[in-house]
Amino acid sequence: MKHFDEAATRAPLGFDRLVPALRAAFAAGAQVPPRHVHAIEADGSKGTVLIMPAWSDAGFLGIKTINIFPGNGAQGLPGLHATYVLYDARTGVPLAMMDGNEITARRTAAASALGASFLARQDSRRLLVLGTGRIARMLPAAHASVRPIDELWVWNHRPEGAEALAAQWRAEGWNARAATDLEAAVREADIVSCATLATAPLVRGEWLAPGSHLDLIGSFTPAMREADVHCFAGAHVCIDTEEALQKSGDLLDAMAAGTLRAEDVRGTLATLCRPEQLGRPNETARTVFKAVGSALEDLTAATLVWQSSDID
Repeated sequence: MKHFDEAATRAPLGFDRLVPALRAAFAAGAQVPPRHVHAIEADGSKGTVLIMPAWSDAGFLGIKTINIFPGNGAQGLPGLHATYVLYDARTGVPLAMMDGNEITARRTAAASALGASFLARQDSRRLLVLGTGRIARMLPAAHASVRPIDELWVWNHRPEGAEALAAQWRAEGWNARAATDLEAAVREADIVSCATLATAPLVRGEWLAPGSHLDLIGSFTPAMREADVHCFAGAHVCIDTEEALQKSGDLLDAMAAGTLRAEDVRGTLATLCRPEQLGRPNETARTVFKAVGSALEDLTAATLVWQSSDID
């Protein structure tokens, strides 16, 4: 079994390759059972363990184990740790162990950009990122692969984190700054992308401008939410998979409040990529993309890594 460390896993996963690969994968489909979700508590620390399998007609089977511990930030540790094992789907033979953190972050950012490629205005250039974690840091590059992003704002509940990330982005050549007034930043953004572990809404619907695109990719359980229920009222809403309707606190709250009905969701990434349904309906519509993640995305990324390696 081959081992791919963080750098080796990252190398083949540029967004210019990964976003189109996800588009093709969602159009083709795969076998993706519901994820296993387990709550864990040890010595007062609480976390969530996800086990996510998927397999495809291309002959690959992958299983990701991902551990999410939101309290890790106080210890200076990442809140997410993951491993990915790729197998031959015809024999069950293990092929490779890959860095699950890198796969998770890159496929999540790529799925965010894939959603925006259908839903954000073609001229979207001002991106506001909420969060400063691994996934948040990748969002500018991901979105710039599908839209002409040339202005970045970043907000975080710890302002010093936002300042540090804005400085890092400037060093990388981006026109970036930290946002201290979240409402003002949301009102001015073309794309608002939330990549946090928040359990209470951060973005309010009244702040979102006509023609804006709201991207919600951080929350993945019923207890997590990044947007209030008014963000969905009157918006053109799409989701990554049907599982989002059961797993997303944002969607569950909106459906309970009556600002969104399940039947009003306009499409999934599969129906958008085939294409069976319309993306953005017009230039003034407000669009929302809600993702909880799919093992199909992990399998697609892992397959790219495997096929790009020098294996006889």
